[in-house]
Amino acid sequence: MRSKYTALQISLHWLVFLLVAGAYAAMELRGLAPRSYRPLINAIHVTCGLSVFVLMIARLLVKMKYRAPAIIPKPHPAITGLSHLIHTIIYVMFIVLPVFGFLTVYFKGHEWTVLGIPMPHAPELDEDRQFSVKEIHETIANIGYFVIGIHAFAALFHHYVWKDNTLLRMMPGKKNRG
Repeated sequence: MRSKYTALQISLHWLVFLLVAGAYAAMELRGLAPRSYRPLINAIHVTCGLSVFVLMIARLLVKMKYRAPAIIPKPHPAITGLSHLIHTIIYVMFIVLPVFGFLTVYFKGHEWTVLGIPMPHAPELDEDRQFSVKEIHETIANIGYFVIGIHAFAALFHHYVWKDNTLLRMMPGKKNRG
């Protein structure tokens, strides 16, 4: 059995990480840029977000094809269960979050594109729906900080405290680093 995830799984994981970081950074740092840059920053946020959606679907499909490599030494079943719960939350969150982001822009009722591809939009502005959906999107995004933090903390805890191979399984490179 493999001791690491496949190159495809590792690539998708880290690409999603970079795109999530890009989407969050665009929103957090937009206030520092001149107002004239707002459309570009919003475009970066939306493009990163919709890319995350596509890649998370791809990750799910790849996950169904390839089993996760074993954690050595094997953790307590409660830790494994907690890990599965957090990973499920991450998958659901980063599939649902872009959907609500998409709907936020959709209900603005004006033409928009992603990477030059025209996107569907409501025939006219629906402020109530747009506001409601945006609130849900922002709430999930804020919860995301906490969930991402737990995920990163757990990976580091596994590596430095429990000294198992959890983190090494997802690191790029041919050989495990000791």
